[in-house]
Amino acid sequence: MTTPASATTPATTPGPAPAPRTAAVTGAEGFIGSHLVEALVAAGHRVRAMVQYNSFSSFGWLETLPKEVLDEVEVVLGDVRDPGSVNGLVRGAEAVYHLAALIAIPYSYRAPHSYVETNVTGTLNVLEAVRHLEIPRLVHTSTSETYGTARTVPITEDHPINTQSPYAASKAGGDRLADSYHASFGTPVVTLRPFNTYGPRQSMRAVIPTVIGQLAAGKRTITLGDLRPTRDFTYAEDTAAAFLAVGTAPAGAVVGRTLNAGTGGEISVGDLVALIGKLMDAEVEVVQDEKRVRPADSEVMRLVCDAGRLRAATGWAPAHSLEEGLARTIEFFRDPANLARYKTDLYNV
Repeated sequence: MTTPASATTPATTPGPAPAPRTAAVTGAEGFIGSHLVEALVAAGHRVRAMVQYNSFSSFGWLETLPKEVLDEVEVVLGDVRDPGSVNGLVRGAEAVYHLAALIAIPYSYRAPHSYVETNVTGTLNVLEAVRHLEIPRLVHTSTSETYGTARTVPITEDHPINTQSPYAASKAGGDRLADSYHASFGTPVVTLRPFNTYGPRQSMRAVIPTVIGQLAAGKRTITLGDLRPTRDFTYAEDTAAAFLAVGTAPAGAVVGRTLNAGTGGEISVGDLVALIGKLMDAEVEVVQDEKRVRPADSEVMRLVCDAGRLRAATGWAPAHSLEEGLARTIEFFRDPANLARYKTDLYNV
């Protein structure tokens, strides 16, 4: 006689689901930071999100995320320039994504001290907290601006660093600190160096929202700076996916490395304007505004990415073409509620 399996095999009761991994994010209220928070939650993480303290208790772009996303997010008001704020944010996290930074290049000509305080000292505070609290992974954010105008293309991670603005110099300073902490203390840091990211929620200090925002507001004569520089534009969701890739990859594949994230394509600002005009079915006249032109030796004329090392280490590749990403960005700005958040008549520094 065959004995029923139930008589010989003890019944098993499924155990509790594993707790979601906690990820801490600085700069979470910003453009890329808010997209990263969404991506982390979608991947099953619980997120502790630092928003720069302000008396309005504004959570920035996090306030626009769906409720089901925000239910998995703990918002912490603080400041990366304050070590205590940073320690409280990262304690107990499995991974820290450091995106907090001052980013506007034109404003860095006016207020370079503030860039050093946030982008260098702030990064130092994050590194110290990760080191002493023994956090398993830190993803530090760099920028393609640290390369300056391309000397060879596409730009690999071996390209010389050539900082042509105070902003770029401050970011390179943070990068060097990250490298030194890995070399000196074994801090488990990986540096992601995104090229130009664009998409919904981006500030109008950047060229794509500047063009789309002005056209969405009904203008057909728009003001810009130099139309000659070329850039490698990556859609925001793809950049967020790159952060998640280096934050979750095996340590041996990424820790201690700097990895570029970009599409490998380039387009001039002038051709970009023409493409946006075509997608928005608008005849566009461009007027050059001298306020928007960088000093001659500070303008970065060409940036195009080689992301081969990131792809080999993590499998990451962009999922959106430039046309697809622009179409989704145009849709965002054409929503009156979104457009109302922007001051399309002002030069956004």
